[in-house]
Amino acid sequence: EVQLQASGGGLVQPGGSLRLSCVVSAPIFDEYTIGWFRQAPGKEREGISGMSIGRGTVYYADSVQGRFTISSDHAKNTVYLQMNSLRPEDTAAYYCAATRVQLSAWLLKQWMSSRAASDWGQGTLVTVSS
Repeated sequence: EVQLQASGGGLVQPGGSLRLSCVVSAPIFDEYTIGWFRQAPGKEREGISGMSIGRGTVYYADSVQGRFTISSDHAKNTVYLQMNSLRPEDTAAYYCAATRVQLSAWLLKQWMSSRAASDWGQGTLVTVSS
């Protein structure tokens, strides 16, 4: 069973940056696909970025493409989400989630859209406001 610990949220002005971290407590880090999801008040949960760690495939939703970057650190069993050029509409609770399978680019996109993760971490709140 994998445990996920998300952190790094906070209050930031429009145009600012934040880096979210998701620590993955699992015996073999490379076996997992990690996704970042967010949910704003009154809205459905949205899959915004994902990475199949062992395979190296990545996914970005159109809403964050070019502004957010997902990366991993094998030494720290951590997946990061660097968020730049933040906008008020990025305000949400951000969650990381995992599935113990490696996915092709097409399947990763489907998994992110389905939100069918097997394990979820707690959320970290991001507020973008002046």
